[in-house]
Amino acid sequence: MEYQFEDFLSEVDKAHRKFVQGVHDSFVRDSYKVKIESKVSGMFVSYSHPKTKRSIMNFLFRKAGLFTRLYADNFAKYTGLLNKLPEKMEKEITKASLCKRLINPDGCNPKCIKGYDFYIRKNHYQKCRYNCFEFAVTDESIPFLSDLIENERKER
Repeated sequence: MEYQFEDFLSEVDKAHRKFVQGVHDSFVRDSYKVKIESKVSGMFVSYSHPKTKRSIMNFLFRKAGLFTRLYADNFAKYTGLLNKLPEKMEKEITKASLCKRLINPDGCNPKCIKGYDFYIRKNHYQKCRYNCFEFAVTDESIPFLSDLIENERKER
């Protein structure tokens, strides 16, 4: 079955639809490829760059609600934003898996893209790229998510 963005949006909490619609519109405007699927936990939306075909971001549902997963390949250019993240968002980064390739190059699949090695407020993180920047969509996180997504979109 083929899903439309409206199918996904109908599952999003009304309080967060404006944010989700805005993110979607900005990617569509820049010709990003949109893939919408139904997963066990709910609808899943993926955005990939039109030329490189690499994913930049996903919207996904977890038991706790709607999340974004950002593949921040260019975050080094906007690390100042990370230092401004609320504690709750930094805590979500803390929970992310360690990057096995950063810790031990032989410890992961050789095709795996190396994760992220960075600091936030003097705390050192070496996290897997697949869940490092996975954040709950909340009223508090939306302004920061908007900035992170926009910065990564511009850098690509």
